[in-house]
Amino acid sequence: MAQRTGKAVNSRVPNATKRLRLGLGIMLTLLLVVGGKLFLVQGLDVGGMAAAALDKRMTQTVLPAERGSILDSSGTVLANSVIRYNVVVDQRLNTKTETFKRLDEAKEKLVDVSRDQGLTELAAVLGMEKDAIVDAVTGDSRYYIVAKDVKPDVEDRISKLQIPGIVTEGVSKRVYPNGSVAGGIIGFLKDGTTGQAGIEQTQDELLKGKDGERLFEIGADGLRIPVGVDELTPPEDGKDVKLTINSDLQYFAQQAIQSQSDKLGAEWGVIIVMDAKTGDLVAMADTNSPDPNDPGRVAAKDRGVRAVTAAYEPGSVQKMMTVAALIEEGKAGPLDTFTLGPSYTVDGQTFSDSFAHGTEERTLAGILGYSMNTGTVMAGQRLSKEQRYDWLKKFGIGEAPDIGLPATASGILTPWEQWDGRQEYTVLFGQGVSQSTLQTVRAFQSIANNGVMLQPRLIDSYISADGTEEKVPAAPSRQVVSDSTAQQVQDVLESAVTEGQIKDAAIDGYRVGAKTGTSESPCDDGAGFCGYTASIVGMAPMDDPRFIVEVVLQRPKGSIYGITQGPVFRSVMSQALRTYNVQPSTGEPARLPQFAK
Repeated sequence: MAQRTGKAVNSRVPNATKRLRLGLGIMLTLLLVVGGKLFLVQGLDVGGMAAAALDKRMTQTVLPAERGSILDSSGTVLANSVIRYNVVVDQRLNTKTETFKRLDEAKEKLVDVSRDQGLTELAAVLGMEKDAIVDAVTGDSRYYIVAKDVKPDVEDRISKLQIPGIVTEGVSKRVYPNGSVAGGIIGFLKDGTTGQAGIEQTQDELLKGKDGERLFEIGADGLRIPVGVDELTPPEDGKDVKLTINSDLQYFAQQAIQSQSDKLGAEWGVIIVMDAKTGDLVAMADTNSPDPNDPGRVAAKDRGVRAVTAAYEPGSVQKMMTVAALIEEGKAGPLDTFTLGPSYTVDGQTFSDSFAHGTEERTLAGILGYSMNTGTVMAGQRLSKEQRYDWLKKFGIGEAPDIGLPATASGILTPWEQWDGRQEYTVLFGQGVSQSTLQTVRAFQSIANNGVMLQPRLIDSYISADGTEEKVPAAPSRQVVSDSTAQQVQDVLESAVTEGQIKDAAIDGYRVGAKTGTSESPCDDGAGFCGYTASIVGMAPMDDPRFIVEVVLQRPKGSIYGITQGPVFRSVMSQALRTYNVQPSTGEPARLPQFAK
């Protein structure tokens, strides 16, 4: 019996040893696994896991860039933005937090702050009653607005309070102090952020700048870690855009064209004032100009700038280009005479004038001064069809001026090879071709500037947030006609005022040259004609022309022979001369004879 007992004890010893060895093996295996994991995390991950954990703890607040302003030529603000902040709270987080820690920068240590104290401080910063603050932050809403339109300096003080659940959201508000003055030019924003029309649209990238951000670290409980990461990337504010527009003259021109349009029941009207020496557009007025603060109050068709978007048959203002081409090509001079009957027929096409007359001996100056289609066609025949086309091209017809506005019209100038038997003559007096008001003004500017065409300018410069101003270089100029030809055409235009039919464009003390235009306006459905487009374009003072002014009315009501834009032209030109302190004329005006002697 004793022997069997001894054998049993001895048989269990090896089993115990095996179990011990197995346990030790398992422990070693676990240590190797844990050690390997530590090695992977600490030795090979190179902070990846830590960085991932940090990322989860980071909270971002966008700091919006301030949108650049739009200014007139003197620096008057036409559009600007103000940065404001909304203070919002996660009520669930704030309500359950009785105390939180805040870094006391003066003592350079963490201090305990009660919720009650934090809310008292917040009320003081916001200038609100504490009870109102307590009500706003208490509840179970994850998003509740405590205050709106908080200024940036106040937002910074709120951020430093580090109150649990309280964050700020930046918003930008666009303001247009002058309302509808240059409203179509300025444009407006879509959803308060993106340029939708005008300069706001075309210069959007430069105006909007680059948003900044504030990054800070929060713990697992949702509270901000006082000594955690707190990084600030300041926003880069957008650039200001300075225009060539004079806001006072712009306002005057808008009032003038709106009054004339209302008086004559026109569908729309525009006025352009250009500095002939620089190409600067100092006014571009439209009827029914939108107020960018509330653009929806006017129809969508009125929210643009018709001076550049609307193309129409210019009518007799185009005769200036025919006269200039004839003189430059040596085909005729201002005092060359032409025998004109009541009508004129060429190649089976008959042309007549807007007034009845017998057979007359007219000078080339008199043909323009009395806006005679018969004489224009007779003289214009001396130019080949190709020359007629080429001269219209030289004067910029068919070429859209790039001034930084959307939807700029090129107009229509059909190649001369495609002209029909009548169009080859009507282009000489502004029919069978279409162009914008700005294209016409640009052509007249070249005559006023001794034959040198300058490209129109609307954007003068860009101004950075630090005040650095970057001038927009002028586009290359080109010599359209010689100085001699330009001077002769100036005399012809001035004589149209002194001796011709445009006497109501005269301005006391200043020499003026001008040309009127009237053309049929196609119906909106393209079937036939519905009314007329009436215009006048001129320059002053003729001693050394400084300004070009054009007035256009679309489909004014009443007899076409009773419609005159002379008084409106005179009023706006006079205002421009006064605004820029242009000295009165001293020389004798041109008085080229309108009839052969």
